Amino acid sequence: MIRGSCLCGRVRFEIERAVGPFELCHCTRCRKVSGSAYLTWLTVRREDFRLLQGADLVKTYERPVSESPPPYRTSFCSLCGSQVPDPSNSEPVFEIPAGALDDDPLIRPDKHIYIEFKAPWESITDDLPQMTKKDIQASRNSSS
Repeated sequence: MIRGSCLCGRVRFEIERAVGPFELCHCTRCRKVSGSAYLTWLTVRREDFRLLQGADLVKTYERPVSESPPPYRTSFCSLCGSQVPDPSNSEPVFEIPAGALDDDPLIRPDKHIYIEFKAPWESITDDLPQMTKKDIQASRNSSS
């Protein structure tokens, strides 16, 4: 079992396993939400996720659609502000902020995404694939 929590520990969750992808997102929205160079998103299956406590503390901010659906949605603990998974998400797979994990997810980041939006002070120095918005759209179109 992989446990996770917010900074104050009042929101707690667990996942049976992470299925990936494990993406490092450099888009401006994720950078602003994380306050860092990128946000680490880890994909899990709904059936493998359990919110253990703090559902009443989870708040969600939804930014309107800027280009195409869906809108940008982020969830956080209303006490400490830490990003946490969105317990109201009903998709069969969804992304959780990997920084909220307390345990090793046993998978590692597999790519950087939206690199054309990366912070001007950021240098990507690893060997992970680097995908632009155009690459991501092409990949989604080829898999549908």
